[in-house]
Amino acid sequence: MLPPEIVRIVLLVGLAVTGYMIILAWTDDRQAMRAPIEYSDRPVVSSDIVADAPIDTTNQPVVGASESMTLSDVPDASMLSEQPVLVAPAAETERLSGRLVQVTTNALNVWIDLEGGDIVRVQLKHYPVSLEQMSVPYQLLERSVARTYVAQSGLIGPHGPDSQGRPVYQVRQSMYEISQGEKEVVLTTVHEGVPVRKVYTFRADDHLMDVRYEMTNSTDSPMRAAIFSQIKRDARPPAADESFSMGMQAFVGAALTTPEERYLKVEFEDVDEGRIEHRVDGGWIAFLQHYFLAAWVSPEGQANRFFAKKAGGNYFFGFTGPPVDVAPAATGIWQAQFYAGPKDQKRLEEISPNLNLTIDYGFLWWLAIPLFALLDWLHGLVGNWGLAIIMLTIVVKAVLYPLSAAGYKSMANMRRVAPQMKKIQERYANDRERLSKEMMGLYKKEGANPLGGCLPMLLPMPIFIALYWVLFESVELRLSPFMFWIEDLAQMDPYFVLPLLMGASTYYMQSLNPQVGDPMQQKMMKMMPIMFTVLFLFFPAGLVLYWLVNNVLSIAQQQFVYRQAEKAQA
Repeated sequence: MLPPEIVRIVLLVGLAVTGYMIILAWTDDRQAMRAPIEYSDRPVVSSDIVADAPIDTTNQPVVGASESMTLSDVPDASMLSEQPVLVAPAAETERLSGRLVQVTTNALNVWIDLEGGDIVRVQLKHYPVSLEQMSVPYQLLERSVARTYVAQSGLIGPHGPDSQGRPVYQVRQSMYEISQGEKEVVLTTVHEGVPVRKVYTFRADDHLMDVRYEMTNSTDSPMRAAIFSQIKRDARPPAADESFSMGMQAFVGAALTTPEERYLKVEFEDVDEGRIEHRVDGGWIAFLQHYFLAAWVSPEGQANRFFAKKAGGNYFFGFTGPPVDVAPAATGIWQAQFYAGPKDQKRLEEISPNLNLTIDYGFLWWLAIPLFALLDWLHGLVGNWGLAIIMLTIVVKAVLYPLSAAGYKSMANMRRVAPQMKKIQERYANDRERLSKEMMGLYKKEGANPLGGCLPMLLPMPIFIALYWVLFESVELRLSPFMFWIEDLAQMDPYFVLPLLMGASTYYMQSLNPQVGDPMQQKMMKMMPIMFTVLFLFFPAGLVLYWLVNNVLSIAQQQFVYRQAEKAQA
């Protein structure tokens, strides 16, 4: 019969292997439950959306809508000035059922509904849905029976064509392909005998598009109108939500910049409590989700009224510009820009001030921004984000070396006095006051500091938290492989190899530390590596890689400092 110690070890190993297999099976089941994302090749042409219709799982854009998608979409005329303007009820207009314009660039697939000229679908061609569906582009905006997320704009006011229902535009062709340079897609209509042009300007390799209105006053009286730009969205989470279910969740909601706050979040719950308004010169308003955003950007210096409201079961985030008076025979021009794409820090910073703050790094943003800049620079050298993370860890460890070395030196002194400490604890086990006095005297005599050993563990924590948000928010790391089985550094290790290695390195590093405190505290400390391992199982592989490399470097530094301390003592 085997000795009890051997039986205990075999049982522990068996439990560990069983637990590992259970977690693997659980993650496989969760992955299998995720239905693949499928999109139709062309938007479907349908009549009005019926409230009780079955859910459309193909996410096909719909042309035509219910009553809540017409007048309730348009900001009321009171948004144009301080004094409310009475607007007569709009006449019922004939709905268009089937007129979509498709625009294809190197970066985007865009569908425009000729009723209102709204953008009702946007696909990001450079960003696949997932590793399993690399040929399927990520769909950011869509309008279907299952989901509403569209970009709307128009002209309102006494002579704005959108004040009396969404106008129906005409276009020369239904498909545009832009492979180089830029090209205009011109939509035309006539409102009360006045020609109106809505012009989209697309660039082949950009996610930013210009929207321009031109209205030529062919009457004998002045005309007045103002532009509105807004994002209309329901409260459903993104269809391909990539947030970590076991960790922090990405913010899903709106944001804008104001004179008081450069980056102001607006959640659905905030809008549920009532309409929100801000007056801003220039500015932008965006809707954010994990890795991607859509944003309306105002011309610089234009006096706008930004708003967030709820109507017809949907949420609206946008702005209205100042009224523009157009003299007879003159042409009025209104402009805005619309961005639909990734949270690209450099590009967003070029588009509008503070728009790059939509990459939300949390309260440690001041540390995360230079960390990402360094990480991006290292990636430019090695061409692999995993190797860049390793090099970043080495750089951080080198910068913190003097401080962590002081902590390890204190720990070495604690190891040296451990035998004397044990004798004191045994001698004064029943006299707490004398025990504390003798221990403090020993620490002072030998130059040991029991708190000094905490320094090497606490120093990397702010960097760890900041790097978590860098890996979590930076679209550059999305679907980025490292090597071998790590195909996406922004997702957890599918086989948990890195977390297990990290846990083993944490346990070994802890064994090098002096055992302080009472037996119960020592047992609690021995549980820490296990707790860390379980926690890190579901963290991004890139973050676990950082912590593993940090542990390995810490072990090497710790042993080096210990040897130096022993030589000095000898």
